[in-house]
Amino acid sequence: MAAGLKADSAWAAFRHRDFAFFCAARFLSGVGIQMLNVAVGWLVYELTGSALALGMVGLAAFLPVVSLALFAGHVADRHDRRRILVAAYGTVAAAASALVLYLLAGGTAVWPLFLAVTAMGSARAFANPASQALVPNLVPAHHFGNAIAWNSSTWQTATIIGPALGGGLYIFGAPTVFAAAAGALALTALLLAAVRHRPAMRPREPASWASLLAGLVFIRSQQVMLGAISLDLVAVLLGGATALLPIFAEEILAVGPAGLGLLRSMPAAGAALMALLLAWRPIRRRAGRKMLLAVAVFGLATVGFGLSETLWLSLLCLLVLGAADMVSVFVRQTLVQLETPDAMRGRVAAVNSVFIGASNELGEFESGTLAALVGAVGAVVIGGAGSVAAAAYWAWRFPALRERDELIRQER
Repeated sequence: MAAGLKADSAWAAFRHRDFAFFCAARFLSGVGIQMLNVAVGWLVYELTGSALALGMVGLAAFLPVVSLALFAGHVADRHDRRRILVAAYGTVAAAASALVLYLLAGGTAVWPLFLAVTAMGSARAFANPASQALVPNLVPAHHFGNAIAWNSSTWQTATIIGPALGGGLYIFGAPTVFAAAAGALALTALLLAAVRHRPAMRPREPASWASLLAGLVFIRSQQVMLGAISLDLVAVLLGGATALLPIFAEEILAVGPAGLGLLRSMPAAGAALMALLLAWRPIRRRAGRKMLLAVAVFGLATVGFGLSETLWLSLLCLLVLGAADMVSVFVRQTLVQLETPDAMRGRVAAVNSVFIGASNELGEFESGTLAALVGAVGAVVIGGAGSVAAAAYWAWRFPALRERDELIRQER
């Protein structure tokens, strides 16, 4: 009987139709975006042979996020978040379709790829805060932790399948991958359009610097939230090795584009397994210390990957770092989405998206630049060691985060 109640609780969020549709859309968008990441990364390296060019892909994706973040967050708090998502993913699908046409026409210049990545980054700048802010409106508060775990698990499962599928389809050429991704993203937009959520009536305050900066001011006033977000930023910024995976796949492990897809899938596999575990056994006590420990494990696994010269060990290290990162993501997302008033969730989520984008896309630029100076192995090892050091420093600098016990406070 107890097991039955536990299973029922683990699936609680899916009782709500809108959340189920949202998760299906999130899965397809994740598959499409990861396919695009694999195809763009491999094609850019194929055309240029440059680690710096791979880093520039991350910069092209990140700049729109940081440039548009405050405005996008304000839009998410003033307009229907569901419609914003439909428009954003429709735009990404259109950009992927444009790449298909460009390559079929015989294009070989690399700049259109950067232009398309910038357009996709601009669309996702609006999608990220709208998506994060929408989730708490799709399930009751008592199912929210469960929804966070399943939402993360859905995305991470997609990022397992997406890179592997993208790497496999690349055998038939980059246009095939871009076309498949465009189809997945178009279907994403259709699923989101079917969500019947009606937005709560929120006061539409006029755009001003005070309203645009409200999310940043709110985060600065919440030391636990600020510590969690900034730690995740610094750890992944330093320890992210994603941009350099084409180099490891080609020059160190010699596994080709299909192997690249497998390598890119492993962090997501670890994250998905951890997210499933968190759906069944969510973090209830010692949340801050568990996040700090997870970041340290992430850094150590990154160092292990950088030093590995065998495929199985590399895959294992990527699996572990993905699982550790998921713990950090779970804590951060729960704090951001549950402890922020609904009227400000878009703006707070926009600031959070900048931190996520900085840790991922800007981290790719940092990795590519450092690799150009000290080599891919050196860049990854240095970054992983930096993540371990960051966890130790944040434990001292943010005692409120270190001492945070309950993740979801009972009074809420």
